[in-house]
Amino acid sequence: MCCSTGLCGPNLDPNLVSFASLLQQLKERGVHVERFNLGQEPIAFVQNPAVRRLLDQEGVEQLPAVFWDGALLLKGRYPTETEREEWLNAAPPSEKVPA
Repeated sequence: MCCSTGLCGPNLDPNLVSFASLLQQLKERGVHVERFNLGQEPIAFVQNPAVRRLLDQEGVEQLPAVFWDGALLLKGRYPTETEREEWLNAAPPSEKVPA
């Protein structure tokens, strides 16, 4: 990927678009979200013991890896629509103040 989100180039993967949208919605609800790209931020993968262990034991085929409160929630694929809805429902309600 040429950028951290993967949302670039002539052929956008709809899973990446949906995932990026989910992350933005979670951020808007006050959830702390961090996203790393192995090609651009490899040190982040090495510094996280759980991610390093996953990569050492199972390889890069297990990426993307999604952690929630430190627990591995998903590996090797992006979340389905149902999973995205569940995750959004598990997040606190939006605290946006109307303009």
